[in-house]
Formats: sequence, structure tokens, C-alpha cells
Amino acid sequence: MTKPIQLISPVDGRVYAERMPLSMEEAKAVAARAKAAQPAWAARPLQERIALVKAGVAMLNEMKEQIVEELAWQMGRPTRFGGEFGGVNDRTAYMSEIAESALAPMVAEASDRFERRILREPVGVVFIIAPWNYPYLTTINTLVPALIAGNAVVLKHASQTLLVGERLAEAFHAAGVPEDVFQNVVLDHATTEALIGARAFGFVNFTGSVGGGAAIERAAAGTFTALGLELGGKDPGYVRADADLDAAVDSLMDGAMFNAGQCCCGIERIYVHESLYDAFVEKAVAWVKALKLGNPFEPETTLGPMANVRFARVVREQVAEAIAAGATPLIDPTDFPADDGGAYLAPQILTNVTHDMRVMKEESFGPVVGIMKVSGDEEAIGLMNDSPYGLTCSIWTADAEAAAEIGARIETGTVFMNRCDYLDPALCWTGCKDTGRGAALSALGYMSVTRPKSYHLKKVTK
Repeated sequence: MTKPIQLISPVDGRVYAERMPLSMEEAKAVAARAKAAQPAWAARPLQERIALVKAGVAMLNEMKEQIVEELAWQMGRPTRFGGEFGGVNDRTAYMSEIAESALAPMVAEASDRFERRILREPVGVVFIIAPWNYPYLTTINTLVPALIAGNAVVLKHASQTLLVGERLAEAFHAAGVPEDVFQNVVLDHATTEALIGARAFGFVNFTGSVGGGAAIERAAAGTFTALGLELGGKDPGYVRADADLDAAVDSLMDGAMFNAGQCCCGIERIYVHESLYDAFVEKAVAWVKALKLGNPFEPETTLGPMANVRFARVVREQVAEAIAAGATPLIDPTDFPADDGGAYLAPQILTNVTHDMRVMKEESFGPVVGIMKVSGDEEAIGLMNDSPYGLTCSIWTADAEAAAEIGARIETGTVFMNRCDYLDPALCWTGCKDTGRGAALSALGYMSVTRPKSYHLKKVTK
């Protein structure tokens, strides 16, 4: 018997929402409607599609108060941070602005004898499997270019953020995007994998765990369905001897702790030049002690609960193992009385850590960071690359040339200098190693949701 999918709120542990997943037959019908609706959507002028997508995002903005409250209930983010609208609006605006040039034909010849060109055409139906940590931003990354390029979209959101897909569909449908062109669904894992295996989609974008990405690859095996896999991370920060210490502390600690550390490109490990190490650690501890852990609806709260008790359990286990192996905890959990042993988790800074510890090698995805002393660039580069992941790295220095040289040697998708935990819509969002494969945003983001078609037209001459 099919069971409802429940959303357990981290705020108070109650069932905040529950939805019944679609049956296999219902799911097949969704995919069929999307496939049938897509050609007419693609036939609309590009500027019309852009206008409708932008109108959908505008409608979403009108729902801001409701959305911010729902996000707090669903995944614990403090309401003081106001949702994800800044990034949603910026990414939509940029991808709309570049759509015409990104999708423009590549003309090899236009003469009285030949027309030779490459066009980009939509892949058909795009399937988005979205995560809970930044549920609107991560969806928008693929949803906006997919619709603009002329695809139909089926969205399956994480069970922790069930209402997000509903709000997106509500907003886009109200703006005039046809209901069959953009559908939100609730599916269990088995039905999801079966649809992918049945080649129901032209492109699948999954954001989530490495294990989840592997399951998607297995489901798609032999179908030749294109995949975009945005998976785990263990992003490092490196503070060189010439860094602005205060700026480095403020940004790196925010990158480690914001959203309770539940950021794809959050800072999870920090390497500091020995000349700045003691001062950095002292300032970092002071920074973290100023956080306020508590109910996300209270205006003074800067650190809410983790999205789920089991996520917090992983972090507690990593910290406990590290301490047992010799790591030094610098934050007294009693300084954060809201820590209840469940979803509410006190932040932590660890020193005397090594790469033999899980907390420095495996993804934590919580409010904990290890800090190590390094002698210089060579040691830092070796440690930053000593990871199965490769999403971003953050280098703190006054020397842009040195940052570029170091970045060229780091196995990563993005190199930051003097900033971190940020996504620029003009730059490709990508990763390497176990962080996955594919490209989102920038002009390259349109390549994932379209396929090339070549035209070689020889003109008849007398």
C-alpha cells in the first residue's frame, strides 16, 4: 500500500505537510502530457517565452511573505534572511538577458550556394529533481533556461520542501505558463527511477547526494538520457600570509555557518598560513560565539535548526569521532542552550584536525568547520586537493596573480578569491570528481537543455 510522503518540520518535529506520491500510471500520464504540450510551447516566439518566465518569477515575488514563513517551517532557515529572492531574481534576469545570444544559430556559411548552420533545439521534457537546502534557487537554475529554451518541465522536489514545487507551479501558471508545460509532481524513488529508465525525459537534472546521483545514473543506464548531476562538496578556504584577516574571518565563517552550514558551496575546511593561524582562530571563535541558535521565527535568531534530525546526527557523529581522535573543540555547546540533541545543533570549530578524520574528508553539511595550520601554498594545495569532491575553493590573498596560479592547480569547478559561498549567474556552475558533472547557468547552462542540430542546405543552381 502506498504511503504518504511526510514533511517533518525541524522547528517543532510535527508533520507540517504530507502528500500522496503519484502511482506509476499517473506519473506516466504526467510525462505524456508534458511531451504533448512541448512542441506548441517551443513554437512560441522566444521573447514570449522569456516574458512568461519573468512573469512567473514576478508572481513568485508577490508570494514572498508566505514563502519565507513556509521555508522556516520546512527547513529551518531564520525568517530574518527573507528567503531566496535576491538570487532568484538575479539569475532569472541574467538568463533571460543572454537567451537570444546563447540560443542563436552558429552560421558557418550563408552564400548563394550554401546555407550551413548549427541550431539549438530543446531536448523536449526536462526533469528537475530539486534539493531542500536552497529549494527555490536550485530549481530556478534549470527551470528558467529550460522553459526559455522551449522545453516542458516536470519538477520533483525533495520531501523536506514539498510545498516549494507547489508554490512555483502556482506562480508560473498564474503568469500564463501552460499547466502541462510546467508540472510539479510528488514521486517516490521507485517511480522516479522507473520514469527515467523508460526514457520519459530528454534531460534530467539532479541536485543532491553522491549516492542519489549514482542511483540516477543507474536508472538512466542504456537510455542515453543526458544528465546533470550536482552532488556533494567539501569546499576549502585557504588564508595566505598576505590576506586581509578580518575580511577572511568574516566571510569564511559566514560561509561555514550560514543556513546552518547546509550550503552546496559552504566552507567545510579552512587552511591558514602559520603566521595568521592563531589570530584567525581567535577571531573565528569570537565570530561563532556571537551567533544566536534558536527558533527561526524569532527576529534575533541567526542560526536555525538543521532541516532534519538525521542530518544533525551525522554532524554530531563526525564531531564526536574527531574529538575522540584528538581534535580540539573550541565552542562549548552549553553556550548555545537551544541545542536540544535533535535538529537544533550548536555550531562547532575544531582544531588539531587531520585528514584521517571524517569531518575533514566527508561532507558534513552542517555548522562545523575544521581549521588547520599550513606552512605555505604547496601544503595548502595538497590539502585542498585531498578530497573526493571538487565544487569551489576560496583563496584569501592580496595577490590576484598568485590566486589564479593556485586556482589552476586546484581540482575544482570554481575558484574564488576573497569571497566564498556565492554563485555568479554569468559564470558556469559546475564541479568535478564526486561533485558530479554538467553545467548550470551562464551561456553554457543553455547547452544542457538544448541539443545541436546541423543544417547543410545546398541551393539549386542552373
